[in-house]
Amino acid sequence: MTVGRLIQGRDAAVLTCSTDTPVSEAVAMLAERRIGAMPVTEGERLAGMFSERDVIYGLHQHGPQVLAKTVGEVMTAPAVTVDPDTTVLQALSLMTRRRIRHLPVLSDGEMIGFVSIGDLVKHRIDQIQSEAEAMRTYIQMA
Repeated sequence: MTVGRLIQGRDAAVLTCSTDTPVSEAVAMLAERRIGAMPVTEGERLAGMFSERDVIYGLHQHGPQVLAKTVGEVMTAPAVTVDPDTTVLQALSLMTRRRIRHLPVLSDGEMIGFVSIGDLVKHRIDQIQSEAEAMRTYIQMA
């Protein structure tokens, strides 16, 4: 299964912010949606990622004044991305190696979707359960 197939049919727009968004506003967006990260754009281009970790690192470096900075000053850039043809296992491996939990999906430089490690793990568990059920059915019929 590819990441492209996994995001196919999703109708919800990906929440993003721009590089000039104040950190305080971006934190409120994360909290309201109860999410851990969002892509950061500059015009139509993906500029980076803003996550809970960026807030923590910013607080450590700058104290509460980080809330007055812009997302572009504290975001993680460049963003680690995948293309739609990346398999779920490849994406999981990349996330594990890079110690990240969110991946923008780009096609020809344009963001077409966004996946979290939770999305990928859920798919993998569903797949394993389906294979186990098929194996049980095969054994019972043999």
